[in-house]
Amino acid sequence: MFRVMVNHARKHPSLIPLFLIIGSGGIGAALYVMRLAVFNPDVCWDKKNNPEPWNKLAPNDQYKFYSVNVDYSKLKKDRPDF
Repeated sequence: MFRVMVNHARKHPSLIPLFLIIGSGGIGAALYVMRLAVFNPDVCWDKKNNPEPWNKLAPNDQYKFYSVNVDYSKLKKDRPDF
């Protein structure tokens, strides 16, 4: 499959940007799904030690990718300001 793509790209160089855009979109989608699978509190990989991880979240924990109405000045700082 990869060899066919390389042969097409050699014959038609205008296909190279198309391959790059589609490839970067696929990689971005895979990384986002991996992020959701690892950091989302609704997903539980270890059912023996922590069967309900969503119950251990504090009200100010941010687990969404983008929170709309958050006052970041009132959040607890985990690391020092430099």
